[in-house]
Amino acid sequence: MLDPKKKQKLIEKYRTHATDTGSPQVQIAILTEEVKDLTKHLKDHKKDFSSRRGLIKKVSERRRLLKYLEREDKKAWKTMKDDLNLK
Repeated sequence: MLDPKKKQKLIEKYRTHATDTGSPQVQIAILTEEVKDLTKHLKDHKKDFSSRRGLIKKVSERRRLLKYLEREDKKAWKTMKDDLNLK
C-alpha cells in the first residue's frame, strides 16, 4: 500500500491538468510504485502467495493501461516508458 504523501507526489508529477487524478499516466505511475513495493516485499517473504497474486494483478493492469496509452497517445506512452524505465 502506497502512503498518501508518496501517492500525491506521483499524481502531481504525472497529471495532465490541474484536477487530474485518474488519467492513464497517473494510474501507470501509481501501479509502478506499488509493483516496486510488492517486489521488495516478496524478496523477503518468498512464500507470501496472496501478495504474489496481487503483484500479478497489478502488473497485468499496468500492461493493459500501457497498451491503451500506446493506442491513444504514442508520445505520452513513450514518455512514460522512458521516465519509469519500463520495458
